[in-house]
Amino acid sequence: MVGFYPKNGSDLKRIHGHPSQSRGEQKTMMITLGSPSFQLISPSISHHFLPAGRFFSLSSPAKILFSKPHSRKSYTRMAEQNSPEKTERVKTIHLSVGGESVEVVAEQGLSDSDFRTAIDSYLFRQWLKNMQSERGILANGRLSLKQVLIQGVDMFGRRVGFLKFKADVLDKETGQKVPGIVFARGPAVAVLILLESGGETFVVLTEQARVPVGRFILELPAGMLDDDKGDVIGTAVREVEEETGICLNLSDMINLTHFLDPSTGCKVFPSPGGCDEELSLFLYRGHVEQDVIAALHGKEMGLREHGELIKVHVVRYDKLWRMTADVKALTAIALYEMAKREGFLPQKSHEPST
Repeated sequence: MVGFYPKNGSDLKRIHGHPSQSRGEQKTMMITLGSPSFQLISPSISHHFLPAGRFFSLSSPAKILFSKPHSRKSYTRMAEQNSPEKTERVKTIHLSVGGESVEVVAEQGLSDSDFRTAIDSYLFRQWLKNMQSERGILANGRLSLKQVLIQGVDMFGRRVGFLKFKADVLDKETGQKVPGIVFARGPAVAVLILLESGGETFVVLTEQARVPVGRFILELPAGMLDDDKGDVIGTAVREVEEETGICLNLSDMINLTHFLDPSTGCKVFPSPGGCDEELSLFLYRGHVEQDVIAALHGKEMGLREHGELIKVHVVRYDKLWRMTADVKALTAIALYEMAKREGFLPQKSHEPST
């Protein structure tokens, strides 16, 4: 199957059939896989991959359509470039980090307000704090932070949800750069819920569509912290109720990551090579009747106004490690089993309410 895409923003306006803000050389196309169409936009994709004004082939059957873009509540503010060759950056500030001056610049196309929002955000401030902490990579003086390039901001309502930037960190001995592309999303929580019923132990999972991996994933109830107050246990209880309908008592929650050595920060980092996400993993144990297990399994939950489409699953705990690809669940299993073996766990919890 072959398709065609517009050369520039004026073609886009003509094809859409309605006025729209010009995107310069930004390339936009609509691809239909199955039945729905979606918009693919790239402000800087190489002309070697999509030659302007020419046909291109797709590896799987697909139909190229053009239509109006859809709105969404959470949105991304990414810097736009008029052409791949232009790299001029127009906004620059200097911060003092570890006693050295660090240049913070905005990628071309990022507005003044978004630039300021990014550097004032909790995500950016916490990243700088981590860099300078006692165990931070700037602590021993071997590495030096020279520049930070702010590339994009994802807003969740009025707060910064995600932040994308690139940090130039140099090894003073070799003069070489240390990889420093950062996707910042901050702290999050997840809960391993174990329910004993009829002589067996069950675990409560959620099934959600995860667009970044293109799959439905069975995973622990989890969520991001909404602010910088650090209420991880309150967030954990709230996320469980929103995603499963189960109401847990704060006093019954056990923080599994607190059993880690203090040198770790008592957090888990799922992908530290590119993302700053740090997880606090909790355990809840309770006893329920069989009808509660039956009522939970297949239950549809989630905040639809936030785009959450969640189905609850209840599976046997001894089968969990083979049924999920969720790193939160697999890590929680390891922490739980080791804590149980070492005798760190207190008495079991009471029955939850549903």
